[in-house]
Amino acid sequence: MSKRDYYQVLGVNRDADEATIKKAYRKLAMKYHPDRNAGDVKSEEMFKEAKEAYEVLADSNKRAAYDQFGHAGVDPNAADRGGHQGFSDAFSDIFGDIFGGGRGTRSNVHRGADLRYNLEITLEQAARGTETKIRIPTMEKCDACQGSGSKPGTSPKACATCNGHGQVRMQQGFFSIQQTCPKCQGSGKVIANPCASCQGAGRIRQQKTLNIKIPEGVDDGDRIRISGEGESGVNGGPPGDLYVVVHLATHSVFRRDGDHLHCEIPISFTAAALGGEIEVPTLDGHAKIKVPAETQTGKIFRLRGKGIKGVRSHDKGDLLCHVVIETPIKLTPRQKELLEELETISSKDGSRHSPRAKSWMDKARDFFSE
Repeated sequence: MSKRDYYQVLGVNRDADEATIKKAYRKLAMKYHPDRNAGDVKSEEMFKEAKEAYEVLADSNKRAAYDQFGHAGVDPNAADRGGHQGFSDAFSDIFGDIFGGGRGTRSNVHRGADLRYNLEITLEQAARGTETKIRIPTMEKCDACQGSGSKPGTSPKACATCNGHGQVRMQQGFFSIQQTCPKCQGSGKVIANPCASCQGAGRIRQQKTLNIKIPEGVDDGDRIRISGEGESGVNGGPPGDLYVVVHLATHSVFRRDGDHLHCEIPISFTAAALGGEIEVPTLDGHAKIKVPAETQTGKIFRLRGKGIKGVRSHDKGDLLCHVVIETPIKLTPRQKELLEELETISSKDGSRHSPRAKSWMDKARDFFSE
């Protein structure tokens, strides 16, 4: 009888990760474990089948062989019996690809690491764009040894352990696996006389200054990619990239919301009651707003086109001015007298002069009378 597909046995997809495979196996093991199904032959077979599938799929080496050759890839009796390529050779080729070079030498050339720089700018700089200089720490090629890691006048020697291949071949039963050379770490070379400047690393830590252009409209959290300005590569590899992450400093007047700006406009209660004209700041200068009579706290006045034009926007956003009616403080005796007189007059017809307060009092009265 042919064996079922191991992924089907565990009920997982072929691209399932290790955690998913482990979880699926535990669920089946709990269900079909012999201790919980004493005397049940079918459950015992299901348990063994799940255990066999898990032992293969949980092992990255076995799983790679299984994905490539099916059950024959993990069957010790499936070794080559004819004149064709043996399974051990095929398996070796698989891992040769994984480790970077098959039967040939392994390249130890690596791309440099990416760098991140947090840059704080003002709202005005974000709106109009700016240009600034930054200093970043980075690993650069050692000038003394030109990145070889060896003392000037000398050069690295071929590793005696792997004969300069960067890999060693290990035989495990019928498996033949290539692994990174533990002596030279895959470079194929050893440095007998390290460079005094970089201690054999081939790179040294330096500070470099870059001129960064910030486009207009950037927002908090936006990233600007500077290609090739990360750390230098290893053994001649390409450099990484620099990512400048923009952070907006807190503004004393405005709060940004996408392309729109918000601000609070405090006005006196007499100006709110009688109406008038007030001057408000914008990023382009000052603007005037006509405040109608009987304006209440929370009223929003929208100035179109006075916001910010985002990096991906076609038009500027708006400026939204939120009215906050300010209660006067440090009153003079005469001011208090006038306010008391106003209160006396207004209270005689409260529903007319303060309809919201009258409505609220009515609701509160009804609530407590229930």
